[in-house]
Amino acid sequence: MKHSFSKYPVVTALDIGSSKVCCLIAHISRDQKIQIAGYGYNASNGVKNGIITDIDHATVSVCTAVEDAEQKAGHQIEEVVVNISGTKTSSVTKHTDIQLHKNRQISDADIQKLILQSQAKMKLPDCDVIHCIPMNYTLNKTDVVADPRKLYAETLGLDMLFGYYPSLLHQNLKSIVENAHLDVSGSVFSGYASALSCLVDDEKQIGATVIDIGGGTTKMTTFKDGFPVYFATIPFGGNNITNDIAWGLVTSFAHAEDIKIRHGCAFLIPQDEFETIDVYPVGEEDDNSIRQVQKSFLVRIIKARVEEIFEMVNQKFEEAGLKDVSNHRVVLTGGCSLLSGIRDVAAEILNKPVRFGMPRSIPNIPPYLYDPKYSTVLGMLSFALEAEECPFNVTTSNTVNMPDMNGLKKIFGWMKHNF
Repeated sequence: MKHSFSKYPVVTALDIGSSKVCCLIAHISRDQKIQIAGYGYNASNGVKNGIITDIDHATVSVCTAVEDAEQKAGHQIEEVVVNISGTKTSSVTKHTDIQLHKNRQISDADIQKLILQSQAKMKLPDCDVIHCIPMNYTLNKTDVVADPRKLYAETLGLDMLFGYYPSLLHQNLKSIVENAHLDVSGSVFSGYASALSCLVDDEKQIGATVIDIGGGTTKMTTFKDGFPVYFATIPFGGNNITNDIAWGLVTSFAHAEDIKIRHGCAFLIPQDEFETIDVYPVGEEDDNSIRQVQKSFLVRIIKARVEEIFEMVNQKFEEAGLKDVSNHRVVLTGGCSLLSGIRDVAAEILNKPVRFGMPRSIPNIPPYLYDPKYSTVLGMLSFALEAEECPFNVTTSNTVNMPDMNGLKKIFGWMKHNF
C-alpha cells in the first residue's frame, strides 16, 4: 500500500469504534503542522467489539460523522485513514538473517534484501498485514545497531514486527468506507494510533504500554527502544461495565450508562456504604417507581469487571515477557479511562507505574478534542502524516506483496530520517 498524504493539503482520519464514530479533517501546512479544520461525531451502530455486524447501520453512522466534519471544514473529502480494532488484531515478531560479503561495507541493497526476505516470511492464510515495522538490526547475530550501513559484518539480522488482521473482516471495514463514497488511503491499529497520540519520546525509548479502554474492547500497544514491539486486544471495555450495571441493578442500558458516568467508581471507599443512588427499574420512567441502592453495590459491580480487564492485561504482559518488569510504565487512555478509581485498580493489579494519557502529539488542538476518548483519531492523523516516510505497511492475502523500487527508496529515506 502506497501513501501519498504529503501531496495533499488535507488529511482525514475516521475512527470507527464500538460506541462512537469520529471523523477529523485536518489541513497540513508546508512545515508539516496539523490544524484541525472539521470534526464530526456520531453514535456507532452496526459495530460490536470492533467487528462490523450490520453494514447498512454502520454506513449510516459513518456518513453522518463524515458529513458533519465536511460541513464544519467547508471541504469535501475523498479518502480517509481508517482504524482497525477488535480481538482479531494480532502481532508477531519475525527475525531474519542474511549472509554478507565480509570484505565490503553493508549497502542499501543488503538492507533491501533483508527487508524483502523478512516480509516473505509472513505467509498467513486469509490475513492482511496492516503493520510491518523494523525494530532492531543485528550484526553477526549479537551486536544491535541503529544503522548498519557502511559497517562490516558476516551476517545482518532484522527483527520485524508484523500486525495482521483477517482479510474478510478488513474487507467489511473497507466496504463501509466505500459505501460512503470514500477511498481507504491507509489503515492503522487503534491501539497503535492511541500510543502515537499519548506517549512521549522518553517513554517510547525506556518502555511503556498504552492501554486504550474503549467501548467494546481494550487495546494494548507496547513500545521499547523507540519502536512498537507488541500489539494485543482484550474483548472487554466500557460497554461491558454498562451491561453489568444494567443487569445488576435491573435497569435500562441507557440509565445504566448514565449511572456509570455520574456515580461510577472502580475503587471502593468506606463512605460508599452510606451513600445511595436513584435507580429506575427497567421499563419504568415514573419518579414514583425510583428505588434507592447503596453506592457500594454499584462500585462492587464496576470493580469486578475492571479487575477482570486488568487481570487479562496481566496475562498479555506475561505473554510479552513484561509481567515482572516493574519499571515498565503503563499509560491509560480511551473513554473508559475517565472512570473514577480506575488508575488505582490498574496500579494495584499490574504493579507498575500508571498515568493517564491525553492526546499530546498534535499541539494546539481544540479544547473539545483534548480528551482521552479522542486519542485514537488524533493519533491517526500523526500516523497519516508520517506514513510516506515509513512505507512498511503491506496488504496481503496468503502471501505478502513485495514493495516496488519506489517504495524501497522511501524505506531508505525513512531510515535516514530516523537513524
